[in-house]
Amino acid sequence: MYFAKSNLMVINLLTNPVEAEKRSWQMLILGILFASIGVLLSLFIWKDQSSLIMVFITVLAAVPITYNTMKLEERKDEYIEQEPKLLREHIKALSVFMYMFFGVTIAYVLWYFLLPQDLASLLFKQQSITLNIINGKIASLTITGQMSSFKFFTKIFLNNIKVLALCILFSFLYGIGALFILIWNASVLAVAIGGFVSENIANISVVSFFHYIWYSLVSIVKYITHGFFEILAYFIAALAGGIISIGIVQRKFSSKSFERVTFDALELIGIALLILLFAALLEVYVSPLLLSNIP
Repeated sequence: MYFAKSNLMVINLLTNPVEAEKRSWQMLILGILFASIGVLLSLFIWKDQSSLIMVFITVLAAVPITYNTMKLEERKDEYIEQEPKLLREHIKALSVFMYMFFGVTIAYVLWYFLLPQDLASLLFKQQSITLNIINGKIASLTITGQMSSFKFFTKIFLNNIKVLALCILFSFLYGIGALFILIWNASVLAVAIGGFVSENIANISVVSFFHYIWYSLVSIVKYITHGFFEILAYFIAALAGGIISIGIVQRKFSSKSFERVTFDALELIGIALLILLFAALLEVYVSPLLLSNIP
């Protein structure tokens, strides 16, 4: 009876947004599970294309709870008229998405270290290429002296706005389309963290478990300090696009409830832009100061 009840709770968590919002922290575990299944299946079945296939499989696993959560948030617009209360309700959905995202990221980081180097290189091949391109552009501008702090901030902020716009567009057109962009970003973030730790570990003659913990914490300061707010902004934008998309499918454009849906979505986009601005400021002006004081 206990195991049957436990299995039922897991199934509810996979598909029922109400249950997921009540126990959002457990989405961290499901995120690890989704990503691990994607890694194993991609390596065993589509090994040569595993770097993209693992992301696709992870997205497929996350589709039911993501879509149902967006439907639930859209329905809340029907009976919650007070905007502060509605925003508090949306926070529940965002916690589901954020826990799942970091669960996926944790899983990818763990597989990055657990797999043999040749398999890890194959699994994260496309992510490594993407990361090298990003780092190469930043390094070339820095070396040539073309990038002041303000220019760097502007470049980061404008690039993040492009990603934000894609999240809105993909969610609007495909309902949960932004999920692919976000899971892809989780895999790139995992490679950035894994690469940073490996690079620093390689310079140590006698490596201990403490070194892995230490440089993992340093990588969190380096990437998660601002990355948390970036991902939060992207999920808010994806939620806004999904709410509008579902509202268009289910309602007439002239209905009053659809007006509330549209206003709610526009407000979410505005909040996402403000958070993205804050994240860019952190990345350019705060994170480097924190890292400079870390030995």
